[in-house]
Amino acid sequence: MSRRVALFLLAFGVWSWIIWITFVKNLWASDNSWAPDGSATGFFVVHLVLAIVSFVLGTVIGVIGYRGLRARRTEKVGA
Repeated sequence: MSRRVALFLLAFGVWSWIIWITFVKNLWASDNSWAPDGSATGFFVVHLVLAIVSFVLGTVIGVIGYRGLRARRTEKVGA
């Protein structure tokens, strides 16, 4: 994997976490997320699942990028 691709994947992973943390904060504060009795609505559940999947994918992609950078670094040290 090239350094450029590895950096892109790592940056994507970090960006994904920043964006989805903000989304979850806004979701939690939204009036659409909670029924009058205080229970979560379908809107909340669906969007929370979407956010969790995005956290997982962002983490996996970021780890792949990080490992790509580390592999390139150890290649240069060993060479």
